[in-house]
Amino acid sequence: MPNRAIIKTDKAPAAAGTYSQAVKVNNTVYLSGQIGLDPHTQQMVCGSFADEVRQVFRNLKAVCEAADGSLQHIVKLNLYITDSGNFARLNEVMAEFFQEPYPARATVAVKELPLGAQFEAEGVMVP
Repeated sequence: MPNRAIIKTDKAPAAAGTYSQAVKVNNTVYLSGQIGLDPHTQQMVCGSFADEVRQVFRNLKAVCEAADGSLQHIVKLNLYITDSGNFARLNEVMAEFFQEPYPARATVAVKELPLGAQFEAEGVMVP
């Protein structure tokens, strides 16, 4: 039977449904989707698309750290944007948080995201 642990931190938004912030199975951490919620207020950050993306990556970083890892330990990211016109800006902001070698990644344009978010990210980390 695999070793399984639920990852939880108050430095990222609390789960707003029937899911965990992350689940660690053996040495792999499955990170739930994060949107641009401020973990202290549970409200969406105000500002630009870039501000929202930064908050998402700060949230993911907090969950990674709670699982004894970092953003650099993410091996796969799935990104969701509501406006594909923001793709270039997304890459610029992502470069503020990730260095080479970059994780594998998929970016999907979607019609809408929870709470009017413009961006969501989830991934897999191996610390």
